[in-house]
Amino acid sequence: MQWFLPAAERGNPDTVIDHANGIGYSRGNLARPLIHGTVYFAELLRCINAAGDGDLIWFTDWQSNADQRLDDGPDSELLTVLGAAIARGADVRALVWRSHSPLLGYSADEHRDLGEALQKLGGDVLLDMRVRRSGAHHQKFVVIRYGADPSRDTAFVGGIDLCHGRRDDAAHAGDPQADEIAAEYGPRPPWHDVQVAIQGPAVHDVETVFRERWDDSCPTTRNPVRLLRDAASKLDDERRPLPPQAPPPPAVEDGTHAVQLLRTYPRLGPGWKYDFARNGERSVARGYTRAIGKTHRMIYLEDQFLWGAEMSSVLVEALERNPELRLIAVLPQFPDEDGWFARDPQILGRIRGVMQVILAAPERVAFFGLENHAGTPVYVHAKVCVLDDHWVSIGSDNFCRRSWTNDSELTAAIIDEAGEEDGLARRLRLALAAEHLDADPSSDAVDGCADPVEMFRRYSDSADALDAWHRSGRAGTRPPGRLRRLPEPKLSIPRQLFAAPLYRYLHDPDGRALRMRVRKEF
Repeated sequence: MQWFLPAAERGNPDTVIDHANGIGYSRGNLARPLIHGTVYFAELLRCINAAGDGDLIWFTDWQSNADQRLDDGPDSELLTVLGAAIARGADVRALVWRSHSPLLGYSADEHRDLGEALQKLGGDVLLDMRVRRSGAHHQKFVVIRYGADPSRDTAFVGGIDLCHGRRDDAAHAGDPQADEIAAEYGPRPPWHDVQVAIQGPAVHDVETVFRERWDDSCPTTRNPVRLLRDAASKLDDERRPLPPQAPPPPAVEDGTHAVQLLRTYPRLGPGWKYDFARNGERSVARGYTRAIGKTHRMIYLEDQFLWGAEMSSVLVEALERNPELRLIAVLPQFPDEDGWFARDPQILGRIRGVMQVILAAPERVAFFGLENHAGTPVYVHAKVCVLDDHWVSIGSDNFCRRSWTNDSELTAAIIDEAGEEDGLARRLRLALAAEHLDADPSSDAVDGCADPVEMFRRYSDSADALDAWHRSGRAGTRPPGRLRRLPEPKLSIPRQLFAAPLYRYLHDPDGRALRMRVRKEF
């Protein structure tokens, strides 16, 4: 387990998440990647519907919509499903980011509506604004514990919010309950995302993450106007205490997955600190840096962002150390917002990140975007990293300074102790390759991708063929595949200069103490 971060290197003496024996991970788990929102929501719905008296359903979210449907059924809206579970006796609690003003395009009103509605049904809700001024609670996980049968306990960790726009499938026609983003993605934006379902002892660790945030003594907001609104709507009512934590679920029979939870919490600043992370926690950054430092053959990323020189330097150093190393990254073709105020800082972040990596090893680095068969770009929201088919992470964190230092994040790093050849990391990488290449998962085209050099070639050939077809005016039959070469990020020098402070302070802020920033430490 040399790839995992040692417990002593988490850098957070205030947490109880690491095991008493000093091991910073659990063994005997079963981790199942759930590719696409439809797959995740269907599995989540099944687990919630199985919960009743004495069971727990606890979740955190960056964005939630009470009316988001979990399948096509008439009674599958999130609030309806959770309300039915409460009626059966389940303990339902939500830690939802309070969010910023809807005038800025955020979801504060929707989250308040969800909180008030869920509380009326008997759930407990915290609208959590214990973040830095430009920060967010970005964790997206659900933990379900069945009191009478802990072997069924399940935690879901990843990048998929319980909100509009996320319930897409492999065809990438978009969620019928669309969430409007940049014009390039159309009225029903296609959405690519991944979550992981975990069973076994690691469920206890995910529950501990929830408990630490729920029991934190900091006020959920320091804004007096919001405090008055909370009092008026009784969102400040005294909450039921959490029940005692049950022991970890038993190891799964034939469960070969070791799971380590990595997190980001910022240093909040003057006047308040998290009880469980008084100086913050940056184990996401530390865990990635350690694992990438041990990688020799393949770094495979699917990510919403790859921003900034400091983050991308981790990749550059790995490429310079290992002349055989290949890097493939699948990112959104375009930013998710319209307008120069939002778009230019995102382009600047990509210039500083992507271009530095390309210049380090242009023949061994490839960046791609995705489109569906109608030619509409697919918004890549996944946060997946596969290293040498040995270490894989699925979580809420993006490859940027904000995720590594400033916002709350949770990722599950997983090592399959059964080995690499047919292990979880390779199976996930090949499943994603099958979708992006429009190939049968059992075909030679996908099997060949087991070799990093061959995967690099096949992705490149597929993207080049599709790009050429578009340049021809879409003449003839469309080539198979969804991959496009990522457009080179470009921004004039004056616009870069104007975007720089917006990027630095709003889009990709730094949540570290000044001394750590100066030393470039995490």
